[in-house]
Amino acid sequence: MDRPLRIAHCVESYAPALGGMPEVVKQLSERMAAMGHQVMVLTSNHPQRMAGKLNGVVIQGFDITGNAVDGIQGDSSSYLLALRTGGFDVVTFFAAQQWATDAALPHLAQVPAKKIFVPTGFSALHDPRWASYFAQMPGHMKRMDLNVVLSSTYQDARFAQAHGVTNLQLIPNGASAEEFDGPADHSFRAAQGIATDQLLVLHIGSYTGIKGHREAIAIFVKAKTGKAVLALVGNGNAKLKQLFHRHWRYFLLRWQARSKGKRVLFLELDRAATVEALKEADLFLFPSNVECSPIVLFEAMAAGVPFLSSNAGNAAEIAEWSLGGWTIPGMRDALQREHPNISRGAQILGKLLSDGPKRSAAGKQGHAAWRDRFTWQLITEQYVEAYENLLREAP
Repeated sequence: MDRPLRIAHCVESYAPALGGMPEVVKQLSERMAAMGHQVMVLTSNHPQRMAGKLNGVVIQGFDITGNAVDGIQGDSSSYLLALRTGGFDVVTFFAAQQWATDAALPHLAQVPAKKIFVPTGFSALHDPRWASYFAQMPGHMKRMDLNVVLSSTYQDARFAQAHGVTNLQLIPNGASAEEFDGPADHSFRAAQGIATDQLLVLHIGSYTGIKGHREAIAIFVKAKTGKAVLALVGNGNAKLKQLFHRHWRYFLLRWQARSKGKRVLFLELDRAATVEALKEADLFLFPSNVECSPIVLFEAMAAGVPFLSSNAGNAAEIAEWSLGGWTIPGMRDALQREHPNISRGAQILGKLLSDGPKRSAAGKQGHAAWRDRFTWQLITEQYVEAYENLLREAP
């Protein structure tokens, strides 16, 4: 295109809100703005966000919450008006099952821009409460100009293919070169009293009950690791720390950890300290129950750290793409939540921690794959190219 694009990114929450989806949209939006495009993010209001621009991105907030099944709270008419009259070339809806997509789905014909949908996994696909929602989803996807999937193997891509949705494009997640370039400075180990030669296993994720915190502790405690350290980093970990030290449910794991000389840390860190912790880790452990395409695995690759993940989302595909990590076998429940095999995970973790050359090789392979294919700049360029191709096809 010979002019800047006018782009709208629609997402439930955005910076300074934290989380995987806000991070994805922030990375894409700010990079597109830096490339000279006019980018507006349409999202929920946030008490710590000032009106106007943030790092070159215009943000329009709305007092809207909810989703199509639980109900959308707030007046969505102003949001729909912005979509109709904003003069956008492209409107991208990030994630199903949230108001910024759900409020617009019945009104797609009234949005004059090229419309892109990034489903990000369809986490409620097997929940009976959402059956009617997903019965209508193939029609919505066919009315989009493009559907971007983050994986070729995860359930949203399989759902689309099974229902004859052909306007699909794979664009994966990534990690930021600006954050991960450069060596570790060992400030994390120093702050936590972890020796440079002591094995450090890291888990990153907010404590929500589905990000594998308990599984990570159980795998770590049961594994033959010597006097290693497991650091759990993420929002809500102060609550988990209380549960671990006081609740009967964790009694056996507490006793086993203590008897084996292992440390389990529960930390809530800012972004810079979290990145530093990842750079200093020997292995990233992520036995999560529910994912689409976990950004943290790409971040481990960017840090040159091998990962051991559950099979949630497309973790196995990421391991295949990158050769930067391994997955733990497990089983899926009726809602398709992944439950990794704890005993098998402990066996794998123990063997990996005893094999430094194997970890080092995987870390280098993952880092090389990230550098070649999965930096956010490269991912952003793929999105922009997709946007431009759609506009070139316009009559």
